[in-house]
Amino acid sequence: MASNTSESRVVSVSQKGQATIPKGLREKFGIETPGEVFIYEDEGRIIIEPVPSPDELHGIHAGEHERGEILGRVRELKAEDARREATRAERLSPSEDE
Repeated sequence: MASNTSESRVVSVSQKGQATIPKGLREKFGIETPGEVFIYEDEGRIIIEPVPSPDELHGIHAGEHERGEILGRVRELKAEDARREATRAERLSPSEDE
């Protein structure tokens, strides 16, 4: 029995920052458990996307992704993380004026 996945749901966030993706959404988007998802911010929203399986990545012939799109996105996310960390480190480092 599939649930209506277009309705908003409130989920709890644990002390470790963990939240459970509702079963209907996991099933709809093919998120395996245990498994992995991409999580990133876009225009003030938190976005969660399933990580494609090795079969989906092999040749990217399913037509849903352009060749190299996933790898490109992973590289973009890593670069964004590196920029964010550099900015944070810059803010936290003592200035030369002190």
